Amino acid sequence: MEATGTDEVDKLKTKFISAWNNMKYSWVLKTKTYFSRNSPVLLLGKCYHFKYEDENKLLPARSGCTIEDHIIAGNVEEFRKDFTSRIWLTYREEFPQIEGSTLTTDCGWGCTLRTGQMLLAQGLILHFLGRAWTWPDALNIENSDFESWTSNTVKKFTASFEASLSEERELKTPTISLKETIGRYSDDHEMRNEIYHRKIISWFGDSPLALFGLHQLIEYGKKSGKKAGDWYGPAVVAHILRKAVEEARHPDLQGITIYVAQDCTVYSSDVIDKQCASMASDHADDKAVIILVPVRLGGERTNTDYLDFVKGILSLEYCVGIIGGKPKQSYYFAGFQDDSLIYMDPHYCQSFVDVSIKDFPLETFHCPSPKKMSFRKMDPSCTIGFYCRNVQDFKRASEEITKMLKISSKEKYPLFTFVNGHSRDYDFTSTAAKEDDLFSEDEKKRLKRFSTEEFVLL
Repeated sequence: MEATGTDEVDKLKTKFISAWNNMKYSWVLKTKTYFSRNSPVLLLGKCYHFKYEDENKLLPARSGCTIEDHIIAGNVEEFRKDFTSRIWLTYREEFPQIEGSTLTTDCGWGCTLRTGQMLLAQGLILHFLGRAWTWPDALNIENSDFESWTSNTVKKFTASFEASLSEERELKTPTISLKETIGRYSDDHEMRNEIYHRKIISWFGDSPLALFGLHQLIEYGKKSGKKAGDWYGPAVVAHILRKAVEEARHPDLQGITIYVAQDCTVYSSDVIDKQCASMASDHADDKAVIILVPVRLGGERTNTDYLDFVKGILSLEYCVGIIGGKPKQSYYFAGFQDDSLIYMDPHYCQSFVDVSIKDFPLETFHCPSPKKMSFRKMDPSCTIGFYCRNVQDFKRASEEITKMLKISSKEKYPLFTFVNGHSRDYDFTSTAAKEDDLFSEDEKKRLKRFSTEEFVLL
């Protein structure tokens, strides 16, 4: 009985934290984001300009407007559709209990895992659908009742406790169904894209069986001394994502791998070895690779000299975003305008969605509200991601990124480097991992170092 009482207290505590978190962050979601008409907007390598279609109209010198403002024409709608098409992964509640704990939500501690999921999801979007893909229904959720989010959250704050006592789950609002969505597609290619769109989202579901879901990522994190409820840094998350992709046995995922840079160095031969690793007979081509580079953009605070570097990274077609944020708050950075970063916020706590059902709703996995943050507020610890489709693509990307690093670097040494050869050629020998151990001894030491004060945990 005592244990049962403790579980009930934990559940009520979880409900309270989730409801309070939503009270706090619903105001942020409701707040409109202002964009300048005169400056280009970069989103994961794509450039947009917000200006009047009638070029004869003069713009005020310091004019600005929200992307919701219908007065702006030009590329606003394209930007809105592109941004909303990115996969948004946030705190969830009422999902299956995480093994070894009583937790049924990641509210308050899982934000860096969520931003890592978003980066990986963008890499998979590039891999299966390409950068030009956008979700056909993206603009249908552009006015997702921003004004009612806060009032709904207030109701949820009081109703959640009643639901916890009666074990009733919140009713879902009408959603866009798979049957309705596929029925609108005119050809097999569009239908295939929608199937992959849903499949990618399902891989990030909040259940123990989801390949890149929170439950699986926490299991891999245990190998580095992390557990559910702990803070995760961007460097640790990079290694967890690598293991999750390496261990995935899904046939569709055998053509992609992840490489994590060692001490801010990408060893080209190591990357190519991973891309050319033995593959199934029906996958004769080399693998695609997502390169993750944990870096630090300064000491206790971000050095503004790195602003051009971050802008340059987000301007590249190879970029799949940055796992970063403010101290104790992780964001997924996907673009910029002027000196402000554009991001998706994982902190809004949403209800669990069962992605195992055929017709699961998609709306809560797409964010209609881009947010901006001054670069000066960025935490110096972050992980940068790139996607390369094959070996040739990697070689071309490494050349372009190296040029960009040299141009943007005001210091004697660039923030990270690409070097020829293997890591072992530079005396970075690694101990072979046992078959039943996901991380080698050297990897565990590196992860422990990333978990110390050298990297501020978000």
